[in-house]
Amino acid sequence: MKHLLIVVVLSLPSVIFGQTLSKLYKKVSPSVVVIETKEKIENINGQVSYMGSQGSGVLISDQGEILTAAHVVNNAENITVIFHDGQKFPAKIVRLATVADVALIKLIHFSNNYPPVELGDSDRVDVGDDIFIIGAPFGIEYSLSKGIISGKSVEKTRMEGFTFAEFFQTDAAINHGNSGGPMFNMKGEVIGLVSSIVSESGGFDGIGFAATINVTKQLVVESDRRRWTGINGVLVDRELARLLNVPQAGGILIQSVVALSPAYMADLNGGNVPFYRNDEEISIGGDIILAVNDIPIVSEENIIAFFKSIYLMEKEERSSFKLKILRGGKVKEVIMRFPD
Repeated sequence: MKHLLIVVVLSLPSVIFGQTLSKLYKKVSPSVVVIETKEKIENINGQVSYMGSQGSGVLISDQGEILTAAHVVNNAENITVIFHDGQKFPAKIVRLATVADVALIKLIHFSNNYPPVELGDSDRVDVGDDIFIIGAPFGIEYSLSKGIISGKSVEKTRMEGFTFAEFFQTDAAINHGNSGGPMFNMKGEVIGLVSSIVSESGGFDGIGFAATINVTKQLVVESDRRRWTGINGVLVDRELARLLNVPQAGGILIQSVVALSPAYMADLNGGNVPFYRNDEEISIGGDIILAVNDIPIVSEENIIAFFKSIYLMEKEERSSFKLKILRGGKVKEVIMRFPD
């Protein structure tokens, strides 16, 4: 009898945890959404096709604002948000920070029938804390996984007080389709957004990452200084600049431009010629951005200087940027304007 009592007592915490998790899931899952996107793909012959993909997100306001991962929506020409009851709404990108892989999108039409989540304080999260994740891995909608915080990493720029990116590491199961989904603490508060996994098998190998909610708020929720351009680009280093005959030591090679985005309206062009470098495929033939507002894009220091200048601008000054681009061997200037 004594041994039986010990077994029962030892099993109680897991039972209580399971009951708590079940209640929390029922409470917060109506705020979790599935995000379907369509991206235009153009090949070297100019033939156009569309590729569909799926991710996750979470409703954070009664104005229809949703947080997700930047890579889920960055190249999307069409974004559809699906709630747990099957209702679908079109959405648009409001702000996006690729460096931290976070984005804020907003529903174009919203009936305000769904509860927004509460955002927690990721600075108060410790390694070993219990967490759970809701998302759509492999298209399996509203799937729940649980785990712990395994670690925390911070990437800072040389700009004083400015954090480029901050991520939680977790052992909670994360797979394709989970991207952008919320990571919750055991109070039902969002403390992170699922970003990526480290995998040798292509599936989940026990190491996943989520952008912390505090940095997410800093970059795309509370700040109006982040602008979505509609550009998918890669940084040009000195070697690539030499191969592409770029008249300076660096730049941004435009891979693709989203239709009706600020970059599209500025008549910027992406590439459609595949080029392999260090086993990585990039597209060449598109415009190369040489400078933004007369700040040359030749080094990390210059890019940081540009972002720093944005934070010093008045709102009216941030309504447009002057770009110097290389197109067909010739340098020209264009103006990229942003809607209010």
